[in-house]
Amino acid sequence: MPRRHRRSRWLRRIGLGLVALVILLTIVAYLPAGSLTASVPPARYGQADSSLSWLRTAHGQIVDASGRKVLLRGFNADALVAYPKDPPAPLDEADATLMQQAGFDVVRLGIDWSQLEPVRGRIDQAYLDRVTRTVSTLNRHGLWVVLDMHFRLGWSPRFGYSGAPGWATIGVPNWNPLSQYSWSPSLSPAAFTSDTYFWLSSDWKKDFYRTWQAVATRFKDNAGVAGYDIFNEAHPLPIPPRIFDKYYLWPMFKDAIDAIGAVDSNHLFFVEGILLLTMNTVVVHLNAPNVVYGTHLYEGSLIPPFWTGDPAFLRQRFDQRVKESAEVPAPLWIGELGYDLTQKGALSYADAALNEADDLGIGWAWWQWRENQYWGIVDRGGKIVNMSALRHLARPYVIAAPEGVHPGRGDGVRGALQLKVDGSHADEPIVVGWSALTLTAPIASGSCLNSSHWDATAGRLTLQLDPGAGCQVNIRAT
Repeated sequence: MPRRHRRSRWLRRIGLGLVALVILLTIVAYLPAGSLTASVPPARYGQADSSLSWLRTAHGQIVDASGRKVLLRGFNADALVAYPKDPPAPLDEADATLMQQAGFDVVRLGIDWSQLEPVRGRIDQAYLDRVTRTVSTLNRHGLWVVLDMHFRLGWSPRFGYSGAPGWATIGVPNWNPLSQYSWSPSLSPAAFTSDTYFWLSSDWKKDFYRTWQAVATRFKDNAGVAGYDIFNEAHPLPIPPRIFDKYYLWPMFKDAIDAIGAVDSNHLFFVEGILLLTMNTVVVHLNAPNVVYGTHLYEGSLIPPFWTGDPAFLRQRFDQRVKESAEVPAPLWIGELGYDLTQKGALSYADAALNEADDLGIGWAWWQWRENQYWGIVDRGGKIVNMSALRHLARPYVIAAPEGVHPGRGDGVRGALQLKVDGSHADEPIVVGWSALTLTAPIASGSCLNSSHWDATAGRLTLQLDPGAGCQVNIRAT
C-alpha cells in the first residue's frame, strides 16, 4: 500500500477516534447530576463568648440562635494570603472599627493552604495564631468571619499566587503566555499541570482536608466564625466543564464537609460554583447540614459583556445563581462581587447589583476592603480613599429579623429603609446595619414600633415591635 494511503487511513482513524471521544464526553457531561450525601454529626453549640450568635441554615435561610434571618454583608480581605509578586495590604483594628461603624457585619477572610501546611504533614501553628488574632479583632467589632481557603488562578505562591504549598506543585516551566490578562496565570504550564493533578488525584486532597480539619479544630467553639469557604474559584480546565462540576468539584465539597464536620459540625459550609466566563455551574444535589452556596458574581465587571448601565443581564446572572442555589439546596450568598472603582460605571454597577441583592434578600461580600485606589475602599496605608463608593455600598439593611419582617431596598446616599411588618411576626428585636460614617443618625417611625435604640459606635439600630401588630416601619436619616 502506498505510504500516502497509509497516512490517510491513519489520519482518518485518528479523526474518527476524536469524534467518538467527543460524543462520549458529551454524553457523560449531560448525564443526570445525581446526588451526594455528606456525613456530619449534630452540632454541639457552646456558649457564645461574644455578641455574635451561632449561625445555621433553616428553611433556605441563614439564621441565628433565635431563629432570626441573618444577612451577611461586608467585605473581602486578603491580608493573610501570600502574593509573592504583590504582597497584600494589612488589616488592623482601625479597619475593623470602620467596617463596623459603616454598618457591615461580616469579613470574608482569605487564608492560605501554603502557609498553613508549608511542610507536608505539619501545620504551622504560628500562622494559625495569626489567623486567630485577626478573627478575634474582627469579632470584637461585631463582625462575623467567613474563613476562605483562597486559591488564585496561578495555583501556588511558588508560581506567584496564593494557594497550594510548594510541595503540592509539579515542576514544569512557569511561563505565562498572556501576562497582561488577569485570568492568564491559569495558562502557565506549571499552574495548569499542578491544578489538574489536584483534581484528578486523591494524593494532595488528603492533605488539603487535614489542613481544613486543623483550622476547624482551632475555631470549632468560636461563634464569631460564620463558617468555612472550602475552595475559592475553582475552574474546570482542562477537564471539560459539566464533567468537572459533577465528578470532581462537588465530590470534593462532599469529602471536605465530611472531613471538617468530623471535628466541627457547628459552622456553615460555604461551597462555590465554577468561575469560567459566564458559564453556569452544574449543581449536584448535596445532602448536608448548614451548606451555603457562596458563589461569586463578576459578570459585567471582570467578565464580559461589560457593564453598560442596563441591569437586565446582571439580573439574569443573579437569577441563575438563585436557580443553582435552589438545586444544592442552600441559601445563596455572593461571596465576591466588585468593580474597578476608578471606572465611570462603577457606582451604577454597584447600585444595580445591590438592588438585586436587596430584592432577593441575600448577603454579599464586596471585593475588597483594603487594597488600592482601583478596587479597595481603603488604601494600603489605611486611609479611606473612596468615601463616595462607601456611601453606595453602605446602604441600610436588616442584619437580623424574625419571620414576618420584609425589608425593601436600602438607600445609602439619602439614608432610607422601609420595612413591611406582618402582624404574625415573632417577638424578637430587629437589628439594622446603618452607616455612622456616611449617614446622619437614623429616625424610625411606625404604628407597630415599640422602641428604637441607635448605637453609632457599632453602626446598629435596634427596633422592638409591638407583639401581634403589623405596620410599615420607615427609617430615614435625620
